[in-house]
Amino acid sequence: MALKTVTTSAFVAATSLCAASAAADDIKIGFLGGLTGPIAGLAPPILAAAQLALDEVNAAGGVLDGMKLVSVTGDSQCNAQAAVDAATKLVNVEQVAAVFGPMCSGATIAAANSVMVPSGVMTISASATSPELTGLDDNNLVFRTVPSDAYQGVAAANYTFNTMGVKKVAVTYINNDYGVGLAETFKKTFEALGGEVAGYQAHEPKKASYRSEIASLASGGADTLMLFAYENDSGLTIIRESLENGLFEKFIGGDGMKGDVIIKELGAENLGNFTVTAPTSDHDAAAWKTFVAAFEKAGGSADGVFVGQGYDAAMLIALAIEKAGSADRAAVAKAIAEVAGAPGEAVGPGEFAKAKGLIAEGKDIDYTGATGSHDFDEAGDVGGLYAVHTVKDGAFAQVAVID
Repeated sequence: MALKTVTTSAFVAATSLCAASAAADDIKIGFLGGLTGPIAGLAPPILAAAQLALDEVNAAGGVLDGMKLVSVTGDSQCNAQAAVDAATKLVNVEQVAAVFGPMCSGATIAAANSVMVPSGVMTISASATSPELTGLDDNNLVFRTVPSDAYQGVAAANYTFNTMGVKKVAVTYINNDYGVGLAETFKKTFEALGGEVAGYQAHEPKKASYRSEIASLASGGADTLMLFAYENDSGLTIIRESLENGLFEKFIGGDGMKGDVIIKELGAENLGNFTVTAPTSDHDAAAWKTFVAAFEKAGGSADGVFVGQGYDAAMLIALAIEKAGSADRAAVAKAIAEVAGAPGEAVGPGEFAKAKGLIAEGKDIDYTGATGSHDFDEAGDVGGLYAVHTVKDGAFAQVAVID
């Protein structure tokens, strides 16, 4: 799931260099991502996909009257306080026009409430999935290109009960906005279908061992563990210790568990009964294929979770600036919904020049991105598709799509 040629350190160095060499009339876009912390393995491809969108815009002549878009990167660490600190620098020091990210839900909520909303800066996340974002009092400044876990929890419960035939599960979830929201939605739906949740526990991140929690969960008699956590944190440890003690036969995870670290650390041969759900897109759609071709040409791999959503989020920022006619923060925030939905002429990945021409002619545009339509509702949310993945031939393989 990591980029073929872009590592975390290389990405930070490259984007920092871009910021340092920005001309006075360039427009800065804040990139706020979890480059360290529990999703460090997931972050670089997402940010690289967002950077691809800016690179395409600049190659097409830039925004407005030839102004270039320059990314300035901050590390949210998937942590509320770190996200607030990094967002404060991006907004108040770097004077960014808008923010892409943060990535984790708790970091996004904290940065939005403490920095972006009070400053009137629009933020759009490609990976913050907690249902808590829906109810934010955000002055129409918080958006996301990924569906809420209010949908993922339902999709995961239906697939587990109806398709996998699992009628009894134990559930453990990381004790943060992401884990709580996803677990609650899953439990409610699974029980409504007639399933039994034989164990239900929150767990804290970064513990050396979860053996006592796992034993308690297994005492309920379930052979399947539903795990809502992060692959480079508690999720990895919990699966490892469960396998070592033979306490569960099957493991099902959410999008935070779809990372190469799990396979690398535990071995594909030990993960034959590991299933994960994650947001996806129609891979037969022309827009997806256009994005993948461009991303692979730039040295990236589109296999990572939230990668297409990252590209779409950054492209929507660029289109909003063009539509607004300036980098004024309030104007950009107002314009993003105007370029993302009907009515309007369809534009997609790689078509910024077309979109710019239509806007110059006074025409409306409707961006359908790599991951599909982004018709924001009143809360800044979108719908979408979910994919089900299992481990096959040493990597995650998509086995089903859920609408």
